[in-house]
Amino acid sequence: MRVAIDAHLLSDQQGYRGAGVSNYSAELLRALGALVGEEQAAPGVEAPELTAYIHAARFMAPGIQLVRSRLPLENPLARIAWEQSLFPLELRRRRATLVHGLVNVLPLTAPCPGVVTVHDLAFVRTPATMRPLKRFYLTALCRASVQRAAHVIAVSNQTAADLQHFWGTPPDRISVVHNGVASRFTPRCAEEQAAFRQRCGLPARYLFYLGTLEPRKNLEQLVRAFARWRTATATHDVKLVLAGAKGWHYAAIFRTVEALGLAEQVIFPGFIPEDALPDWYAAATAFVYPSLLEGFGLPVLEAMACGAPVVCSRAPGLSEVAGDAALTFPPRDEAALTAALEMVVNQPVVRQELAARGRVQAARFTWRRSAEATLAIYRRVGG
Repeated sequence: MRVAIDAHLLSDQQGYRGAGVSNYSAELLRALGALVGEEQAAPGVEAPELTAYIHAARFMAPGIQLVRSRLPLENPLARIAWEQSLFPLELRRRRATLVHGLVNVLPLTAPCPGVVTVHDLAFVRTPATMRPLKRFYLTALCRASVQRAAHVIAVSNQTAADLQHFWGTPPDRISVVHNGVASRFTPRCAEEQAAFRQRCGLPARYLFYLGTLEPRKNLEQLVRAFARWRTATATHDVKLVLAGAKGWHYAAIFRTVEALGLAEQVIFPGFIPEDALPDWYAAATAFVYPSLLEGFGLPVLEAMACGAPVVCSRAPGLSEVAGDAALTFPPRDEAALTAALEMVVNQPVVRQELAARGRVQAARFTWRRSAEATLAIYRRVGG
């Protein structure tokens, strides 16, 4: 079985392109490569041949053949043109048995069956939080790809339900395959946490958010709730860290911080490289994720794996990831978020219980399990 994997949204750039679906692509490919390597070494097992098409120059995945494009496919228009014109020709030339689009889209004229991973339908559920051109492209091509696919991978039960509700996708053509948590996300001891905070100039206590700075992440409400909490509490040594690359309409977040007089209390460290993330999670007083909609919400699990207490919204997709291991609030309820901040900061017993539950919850999600389920789908669809 020869499987071609479109992984051109995998990025090794220091920016928002290197987060989210890029992390999914990288971790899944590494886990798939490890599984294939094990099968190749096992007697009597016919291992599939996996070829991933990427443009990231430094990425490696032993066990998978990587084809790095010389075309400027980091440009969205160039990538779309390649996917829908040159890629089908490449699939025919390589006699691919199956093609897998890792992020929402398949080559619609592929000469072989296709599997597509759909991460969320934010462009359908919350269209106002996305650029119009991107919303139009995703709606048109994702819907066509789902209709054309022999099988669809949804990263959460919520995404699977949305596919059925909005587009009428038959449930027997959908498999839910959750994301995993990489093994590097582990707790740090108190001494390591203190040393990290000192090295980065961070306060002894901080609330941590990680993700793209964009409207869907609901960060203006988080800033308002933080200001409201500071007004009502005697605790003023806690700062708010909003980490992540700038997406679109991010300026409103900075304006809200300035308008509320929080310029000294809110820290914007920008994009954080993936190898540094565990330290940021582990050293935080709590991780706060107020998103309006997530297909999966991987930062919640990463924070839990690092021992950080988690406060997150009850947005679609997040609740099934967090389970009973997080302090949750309705996505647009600012007062409830304010109360949650008070509880997680000033009640040590609550923090300890959340941290313990979080580690148990995160341990249920591994990239190996995700890769095993994905490989089983390849075999079912591609024979």
